[in-house]
Amino acid sequence: MGIVAHVDAGKTSLTERLLYAAGVIDRVGRVDDGNTQTDLMDLERKRGITIRSAVVSFALGDLPVNLIDTPGHSDFIAEVERALSVLDGAVLVLSAVEGVQPQTRLLMRTLRRLRIPTLLFVNKIDRVGARYDELLADIRRLLTPSAVPMATVTDLGTRPAAVEPLAVQRSELAEILAERNDSFLESYLEGAAVDQAAELRRQVATAEVHPVYFGSAMTGTGVPELIEGIRTWLPRATGTPGDELRARVFKVERGAAGQKIASARVVSGTLAARSPVAVHPVDGPEYQVRPSGVEVFANGARQPIERVEAGQIVALRGLKSIRIGDQLGVPTTQVGRLFAPPTLETVVSARDRVKLFQALMQLAEQDPLIRVRKAGELTVSLYGEVQKEVIASLLESEYGVQVSFSETTPIHVERLNGVGAAMRDITEGPWAAGVGFRVSPGSDGLEYELEVELGGLPRAFHTAIEEAVRQTLHQGLFGWEIPDIRVALTHTAYDSAGTVAADFRRLVPLILLQAIAEAGTTVLEPVNHFELDVPPDTISRILAHVAEHRGVVTQATDTHLEGTIPAATTHPFESQLPTLTHGEGLLTTTFHSYIPVATEPPIRPRTDGNPLNEKQYVLHLNQS
Repeated sequence: MGIVAHVDAGKTSLTERLLYAAGVIDRVGRVDDGNTQTDLMDLERKRGITIRSAVVSFALGDLPVNLIDTPGHSDFIAEVERALSVLDGAVLVLSAVEGVQPQTRLLMRTLRRLRIPTLLFVNKIDRVGARYDELLADIRRLLTPSAVPMATVTDLGTRPAAVEPLAVQRSELAEILAERNDSFLESYLEGAAVDQAAELRRQVATAEVHPVYFGSAMTGTGVPELIEGIRTWLPRATGTPGDELRARVFKVERGAAGQKIASARVVSGTLAARSPVAVHPVDGPEYQVRPSGVEVFANGARQPIERVEAGQIVALRGLKSIRIGDQLGVPTTQVGRLFAPPTLETVVSARDRVKLFQALMQLAEQDPLIRVRKAGELTVSLYGEVQKEVIASLLESEYGVQVSFSETTPIHVERLNGVGAAMRDITEGPWAAGVGFRVSPGSDGLEYELEVELGGLPRAFHTAIEEAVRQTLHQGLFGWEIPDIRVALTHTAYDSAGTVAADFRRLVPLILLQAIAEAGTTVLEPVNHFELDVPPDTISRILAHVAEHRGVVTQATDTHLEGTIPAATTHPFESQLPTLTHGEGLLTTTFHSYIPVATEPPIRPRTDGNPLNEKQYVLHLNQS
């Protein structure tokens, strides 16, 4: 199960309480003191925020739990995304004071879309300003209409605040359950005896209803009731050791000796050290590996084990090419992107460029969204300014590299304007290969289609073509990625005696970009949605400030604004808010969409030798 929340709602503190209740730790650590069990990085302890997902295993009675504590800061939403892909259930934490925040809404929307059974825990009921009825109304309006309170609160907003559990067998709950089950409704209206607990368990398991618990992670109030709710309502894993192996890698890190350690959820089957395992990469052909070591998470630590079974989370060693998102054993349907990719990038520089590049590539293994580009300068992609500090800290502490960053700039994308086609036969160039492509606008990532017979070309050549297509689309006509496109392979040719896969890898960028050039592209810039709370006496200044930074207000009151603002101006906009709002402005932003650039399209330096200029491209290949 995962614990997710907006930053500072109390996820890590709740994790500490659960570990204490399970007997894994003998004292509850504090985030402010930097001594919590799951915040292991120095920077996490210094800043009091979770940056990397941490796994800890324990037992709640007869229920074994693998708990994933996820980051709350929006800069690290990619870590949350990877955790969500392996969950059976979740606890979404809210603050009784701050209530439903933008990140809370984003997380709940994703949990509901994935149909992950979820309990809500309203934390900090002992804080001044804590709310109950008003907050429940906000939860039902903004998060889920099927929120079911499982307790009332006495002495709300004071130190002695306590919870009083509500009976499961009650009319309010019966009415909510009846709205989602006609047979239950019929029995209830006829006055027949109905098992509300059984129906609640079923509807929680199908993510139709969401029980809401109240408490304080700092004092422990309400935590026993939450634990009982986890044991009672969240469904247990159903995979069995006798099934075929299915596992998904959701985290990759490096050990003290520099070796890769991959964390994976075993959904079904068994996995043993030194036994062959099929790996299905996120993109690329299947291959076989033999894990040199298998460790299981148990009682707050990792322990070596020879064989692991369904339902457990394991740490695997000896998988040199493993990446986040790879599947082991029999592949299941790939989980699509849950959150938007990074929309910002920055140039990173250091005295030792070679060492910096190697270190950044290792960081990119742990976080695939830290894309590293080498186009004269080294650039990395970002979600926000906090991530800069994290990357700098990791590079210095783990690799001994001190770095500096340039100003953050937005990552644009390109969108096809129409349809284009290009073809080259085997007799027309320096490589013993021929390909043809037709491209057209897409709406959901790369849609790659074959309009040639699969058997007309060796499989290795088909693999080389598709991999080259994916790589080429990272740089469109203006140097920006083309994320949504339909590519049809319309022609292939090869010489059985002389053609090698490298011939196709070199030819594909030339012909694919010719087809894209015929279609034409438009450069788009990222735009964020913002919510801003300000003092009433500053609202006119803030409205002018929004307009000055190309923002558009869509909703407004005397103290609250919502709207959109380009990613390019978001940081400058935010940096001036403390002065304009007497330090009282509260801004949250999330990615919203891409819109066409209104001015001259920005051009990004290429890293591929420029296939749009064949002579320059061939020269680049000959020199590399």
